[in-house]
Amino acid sequence: MSQSATETTTEAPPAGRLNTFFEISKRGSSWWQEVRGGLVTFVTMAYIIVLNPIILSGSPDVDHHKLQFTAVAAVTALTAGVMTILFGLIARLPFAFAAGLGINSFLAVSVVGQVTWPEAMGLVVIDGVIIVILSATGLRRLIFDAVPYSLKIAITVGIGLFIAFIGLVDAGFVTTTKLSSPPIGLGLAGSIGTIPTVVFVLTLLITGVLVARKIKGAILIGLVSGTILAVVAQLIWHLGAQPKDASGWNLNIPEITNWVSLPDFSLVGQVSFDFSKLGALTAIMLIFTLVFSNFFDAMGTMTGLSKEAGLANDDGTFPRLRSALIVEGVGAVAGGLTSSSSNTVFIESGAGIGEGARTGFSNVVTGGLFLLAMFFTPIAQIVPSEVAAAALVIVGALMMSQIRSIDLSDFSVLLPVFMTVIVMPLTYSIANGIGAGFITWVIVQAFSGKVRSISPLLWVVAAGFAIYFARGPIESLFPH
Repeated sequence: MSQSATETTTEAPPAGRLNTFFEISKRGSSWWQEVRGGLVTFVTMAYIIVLNPIILSGSPDVDHHKLQFTAVAAVTALTAGVMTILFGLIARLPFAFAAGLGINSFLAVSVVGQVTWPEAMGLVVIDGVIIVILSATGLRRLIFDAVPYSLKIAITVGIGLFIAFIGLVDAGFVTTTKLSSPPIGLGLAGSIGTIPTVVFVLTLLITGVLVARKIKGAILIGLVSGTILAVVAQLIWHLGAQPKDASGWNLNIPEITNWVSLPDFSLVGQVSFDFSKLGALTAIMLIFTLVFSNFFDAMGTMTGLSKEAGLANDDGTFPRLRSALIVEGVGAVAGGLTSSSSNTVFIESGAGIGEGARTGFSNVVTGGLFLLAMFFTPIAQIVPSEVAAAALVIVGALMMSQIRSIDLSDFSVLLPVFMTVIVMPLTYSIANGIGAGFITWVIVQAFSGKVRSISPLLWVVAAGFAIYFARGPIESLFPH
């Protein structure tokens, strides 16, 4: 670089330096686009401040102790805010962080019946440390590079369907029938029978029309419109919340009762590494499960989001990949130390990307709103999940369009791609979809005479997934 160029960069005004740091102009974005994208991402993710405490505080540990709802809500917002900003500053990508839904459910359902909550969070910290080491040594990047291009695109498409399915379920548009066949159905008894679901449908159609007409800020306008509809509906019908009110709102009611609440940080630092209750093998299998879920959920999510944002290279990699993978591991450590569960990249970031977010500055906006939400939790909860769900369905549809990049004329490619795409939404797990795709790819390609095209590392990962899927029977062979 010439001396004059260096001087120009040094003497640039703060806005210019920030522009260069975040590469806003370079990525074809603008300040308003980033702010708008960050706001939309926060709105679609704000439900985690309510849902994470519901999941974690509802399960007593082995000593019959429960986590306090308000304390979990506070650390959920705190950790999401700090990790989202940290990722935005280091990786400079528009991928927001929050407590991962797969791992928090795994902790609440499968882990704390055997250990205390501090010990469960100790397992999460170890999981994060292992992921950081794998990322820092480059092994995580090697695995990332070993994944065939078709599977990387399939992961993006699968995540799109997963996002859409989450939206449809959260909105009450798709519900469980509690029958063996069909396992799921439309609304209540096969019809759209609740006001919140009607609000979802209207929000989806409004947003869909705006996106189709290429209106700037379409998703944000749709979210605001849907929230206004929800508030008006609540004023008219005075609906309650599920499960007490079967026809009510999912998670949070669109109304403000209190404006300000002081956060409770008493759970910060409540971690223990005494796993004597578990036994060595059980502890290793639990950590193995956490690492596999974290490792591939995040890898798949970042692959899909970078592709959707137009930041992915031809091989599916994206800028500052190594830094992104390391910070993602730090999210697990931070989540364990604050008792908010492992924090990871959230697929809902796709809503902000769909709104125009392309840089880490949108993360600064989203993270700042999470930190504010610690004090204004009631305001953050005014957007019901039914309205946020409409944005997820729109983003899912946009991500599904990536399947056009895959040549599906070869069945040895088609089947692994199909398994990746279909297993993610149907099992509610990105990791499961990736595992099914990897195993199918290795076996079908190998027995189709293409064994030399398979990376040795992919064989290792596929074998690891086989163990991951069979961990239940394996654990039963070695009772402690």
